[in-house]
Amino acid sequence: MSAKRRILVLHGPNLNLLGLREPEIYGATTLAEINESLAESAGEQGFEVDCQQSNHEGVLIDWIQQSMGRVDGILINPAGLTHTSVALRDALAACGLPIIEVHLSNVHMREPFRRQSFVSDVALGTIAGLGPPGYRLGLRALMERIQA
Repeated sequence: MSAKRRILVLHGPNLNLLGLREPEIYGATTLAEINESLAESAGEQGFEVDCQQSNHEGVLIDWIQQSMGRVDGILINPAGLTHTSVALRDALAACGLPIIEVHLSNVHMREPFRRQSFVSDVALGTIAGLGPPGYRLGLRALMERIQA
């Protein structure tokens, strides 16, 4: 039997506050609930997910670098770092893994500064504005790409 394929799921700054922080924008679902849903969806397809969250840019970059040769793809919600971090973008570009970018809110309908993503040009695709189901859609797309 072959080893399960693995996907690194990264959640950026302030996503640990999901369910509490601005529920009118981000909803009432907690990060733990999102991670549970992803683990269940991945398991159904013979995948494992390693879900991590950090409020620190360098920690996220370290996890991306450490993922090389250890996982088959990355699902990432860079949160506020989407619009500010060239270093995070460069780490994602350097890892050589397929990447899907996901956002709970529709960043294109929010403040102008949120409409710029440093991650989108190194991602296979971006899902924005669909809330927690967007994570599952991104995971499904990533698993399909890995299996292709």
